[in-house]
Amino acid sequence: QVQLVESGGGLVQAGGSLRLSCAASGRTFSNYGMGWFRQAPGKEREFVAGISRGGTSTYYADCVKGRFTISRDNAANTVSLQMNSLTPEDTAVYYCAATTHNYRTGTYEYDYWGQGTQVTVSS
Repeated sequence: QVQLVESGGGLVQAGGSLRLSCAASGRTFSNYGMGWFRQAPGKEREFVAGISRGGTSTYYADCVKGRFTISRDNAANTVSLQMNSLTPEDTAVYYCAATTHNYRTGTYEYDYWGQGTQVTVSS
């Protein structure tokens, strides 16, 4: 089992920045690819960003590419998502997730999920 706890969400104005963090516990963190997903009201959960086990490869949804940066610290068992130039369309609950694969983009390919943290971007 891997337990994931997100933090860092909140209310921000359009154009602003937020940094989300996810603390992992349980099994060896570096054995898991990590991802961030989000779900807006009335919409399906969607992939935002992913990072490989060692942190050498990162992957982004087109809608956040160039604005969001995913990173991980395997010594501290954390994964982060730096979000810049936020827009109201980024408003959603953001979830951290872990996969036994090196990286994946599908929600069904992730095995463990956090409880989510709300990000609200005002116009």
